[in-house]
Amino acid sequence: MTAPSLLPLRGVRLLSLALNLPGPAALLRCQRLGAECTKLEPPPPDGHSSADPMAMYSPPAYAAMHAQVRVVHAHLKTDAGQAVLQAELARTDVLITSFRPSALAKLGLGWDALHARHPRLSMVRIVGAPGSHAEEPGHDLTYLADAGLVTGTTLPPTLYADMGGALMTSEAVLQVQLARAASGQGACIDVALSDAAEWLAQPRDWGLTLPDGDVGGAHAGYRVYACVNGRVAVAALEPHFFARLARAAGLPPEADPRAPGTHAAIAAFLQGQTRATLDGLATGEDIPLHTLD
Repeated sequence: MTAPSLLPLRGVRLLSLALNLPGPAALLRCQRLGAECTKLEPPPPDGHSSADPMAMYSPPAYAAMHAQVRVVHAHLKTDAGQAVLQAELARTDVLITSFRPSALAKLGLGWDALHARHPRLSMVRIVGAPGSHAEEPGHDLTYLADAGLVTGTTLPPTLYADMGGALMTSEAVLQVQLARAASGQGACIDVALSDAAEWLAQPRDWGLTLPDGDVGGAHAGYRVYACVNGRVAVAALEPHFFARLARAAGLPPEADPRAPGTHAAIAAFLQGQTRATLDGLATGEDIPLHTLD
């Protein structure tokens, strides 16, 4: 949690038109930084509590992301809906959107038109990909695939591009606020989810997480091993941590963590330990490891 004295968005009024995950997750982050958050959604269909697809995919996720958010309903393709939008914009510091550029233009929310009408209003536009690719369809999975982060046919365990994009969006909100403080004028920043995926892919691109990289499996102190009743994630990467792990496995502390024999010895040691024993080892010997089912 952010300390009360460190709320850089205290008093900043945000309006989001963004549905699904990245926009609401960004709004949640900004709310935790002190922002006053409003979300404008289309009127919910009959029998539904919200028009946001996330409310259907996962009601708990929707509830968690909107617990401290004021939700307003309006159909932006109607005059009445536009009146609601303009009234909200008049009291807003930063607008967050996730429409394609062509859709924003049709709604009268192109940056030039918006800036002319509300000079102090800033805008953060969440798009799938930057520049001329912003009109192309895509989703978290396609952005991760393009960045080389999809392995085999197994789905990634979380929505990395969406959540990374949400963090980048909250960062962009801070950036436009700083820009407005300096110039007195609103600013506009695009956040591309494909850029978030590429940012997350950089350790792989640098070779760190490839099979011959120290955090890709080449270092015996940074791997997931089997134990008697589950698995253990070992992160004894620094020399002093690895020396303790090596001693526990009956190896000299100066053992080469990249040698095949070292890998085999540590695997054999851990395979003979229970999760309870390994939890005790982590605490007693100050070794970074975590047991798993």
